[in-house]
Amino acid sequence: MPITLVNPEGLPEVDLYRQVSVATGSKLVFVAGQVAWDADGVTVGRGDLAAQVEQCYLNVSIALAGAGASFDDVAKLTVYLVDWTPEKMPTVMEGIARASEKLGVAPVPPLTGLGVSALAAPDILVEVEATAVID
Repeated sequence: MPITLVNPEGLPEVDLYRQVSVATGSKLVFVAGQVAWDADGVTVGRGDLAAQVEQCYLNVSIALAGAGASFDDVAKLTVYLVDWTPEKMPTVMEGIARASEKLGVAPVPPLTGLGVSALAAPDILVEVEATAVID
């Protein structure tokens, strides 16, 4: 596996992700931001942040598989959240936990969460993009 995830001493340990990933593979995979659309382009979980986070992670997994990668190969995630407030963190964690259970993985690469005013469509609450490294 070309990705090693670590929490260096001196940085806080965060349950949601690891602070650093070390990549040693030879191919980079960039996954465009995935939103809570199913294969037909229908929004999953209208108004339900946890359901949308779950669908985003499932869609990232599908995109990774299309490139011969998986969440084990992800070096970095970026999560864009509409009207973000810290009070929404438990709901985000719920969505990630549900996706993790379905996928049989714990996607914990370094993660940057960004609050935004809007995304591509008014009913989209979250978007997740990934960078992976494979041999």
